Amino acid sequence: MTQHKKPSDIAREALRQLAIRKLQPTPLNYQECYNEIADITKPSVFPEAHWRQIALALNAHSPEQNTQLDQLDLAIGRGSWQGIETALVEFCKLHAASQDAVVTPAPALTEAPFEANQFLAKLAQMIENMLPALESDDAGFSSQVKGLLQTLRDPTVDLHRAQADLADFSYRLTYAAEEQAEIKHTLLKLLHLFIENISKLTLVDSWLDGQIFALLNAVNPPLTLRRLDEVEQRIRELMHQQEAAKGRSLQAQEEMRLMLSAFIERLSKMNDSSTVFQEKLETSAREIENVHAIEDLAPLLSDVIGATRAMADETASSREQLHSLQEKVLATEAEIAKLHVELQNASTSARHDPLTNVLNRKGLDESLVREIATMRRKDTPLSLALLDIDNFKKLNDELGHETGDVALIHLVTVVRDYLRPQDTLARYGGEEFVILMPETLLKDAVNAMTRLQRELTKNFFLAGKERILITFSAGVAQLAPEESGADAIKRADQAMYLAKRAGKNRVMAG
Repeated sequence: MTQHKKPSDIAREALRQLAIRKLQPTPLNYQECYNEIADITKPSVFPEAHWRQIALALNAHSPEQNTQLDQLDLAIGRGSWQGIETALVEFCKLHAASQDAVVTPAPALTEAPFEANQFLAKLAQMIENMLPALESDDAGFSSQVKGLLQTLRDPTVDLHRAQADLADFSYRLTYAAEEQAEIKHTLLKLLHLFIENISKLTLVDSWLDGQIFALLNAVNPPLTLRRLDEVEQRIRELMHQQEAAKGRSLQAQEEMRLMLSAFIERLSKMNDSSTVFQEKLETSAREIENVHAIEDLAPLLSDVIGATRAMADETASSREQLHSLQEKVLATEAEIAKLHVELQNASTSARHDPLTNVLNRKGLDESLVREIATMRRKDTPLSLALLDIDNFKKLNDELGHETGDVALIHLVTVVRDYLRPQDTLARYGGEEFVILMPETLLKDAVNAMTRLQRELTKNFFLAGKERILITFSAGVAQLAPEESGADAIKRADQAMYLAKRAGKNRVMAG
């Protein structure tokens, strides 16, 4: 019986079965044959979670080692023992090579004067390029920089003197850099104070809230030109929409003022008419008191009846005019309310998602047009990734939609910290996000999304006191030269769907 066989016999039989069945001699195939001969129950689940913990414990010290960690992640996702073995072996080889590497001491500057002069000249150029960022008004510092540049560019310079001048410059540079950093920090504080003061002084125009919120977020460090450019475009668009809407609002208010003026004028006329009518009645009453013959009474009664009829006609006409004015007032009030709603909507929904404050679909479309134009002009690659949070509906159902919203903000925070300044993040809809990666090939974009997945596993989402691991599935596509952004997103979406079908928390190329 099999249970009486020695392990060495089982091993030989397993190798023989591999040859008979013409199977590749991989660890997984060998293990299956060995378990079958030894009558050992096959493990039902690949220990992915344990391998993920092992992968997270490994630290790369070179780009090559980082590539092997990416390969290890892919192998764990596929459940490939062979891939895991290959990635680990290569990672260990690279680690051993880095430990055994002998650092060759750099030759002394005096041994190669030509190379030393070249190096000092490049150093002088670097310092010169750096000066505009300092913008120092210190005359002593400027004089020191000028003298240092002359020293570094002198072909007969004494290297010990150059070293001493550089050390002194480095000391002064530290203070100059700290001063510039403090100036920048103080300017940002003043700008924050200015913007907040505008929001407090503005009592009626609540439509400014969206612009103020965008500016306050834009001037939060770290500042990048890309962020400032996006906010500038957003503010310009809002200003255009709000200027048009506010113009209509002012026109409606002017119509209201004119109607109020007409109303007051009509009341004045009614008052004048009633005063004349009252005087007419009083005069007629006095004349009636002096009447002694019945035939003298008829003309007086005729005058009173005529005055009464005229007063009644004028009152009816005034009533109709006032009713018309009332209807116009109500219509104008409704128009003003509608305009205020339009202004509010314009300030909150222009190009950014109100929950996460990243670009929305409209903002993404504009960024795609810009990046595609740059790609074709410079002939550089452009890749994009479509991310979909795994099991997001379950999270919403179990913990509530408010917790789901906070989870989306958590994901955006982690992604923003990871992305390069030139990358663009947008909310595509629901729990889906799109990342634009200019000057990035497909394989590099896939590796970047895999590293982002690993980064996300290090940052647990806290729902109260509960730690929740958020993962995502992603599809990645590189735009073809004449491909539209919509078609590339469609390919990425199809790849993301395959990643979901393959077990989630995966990255697939489309």
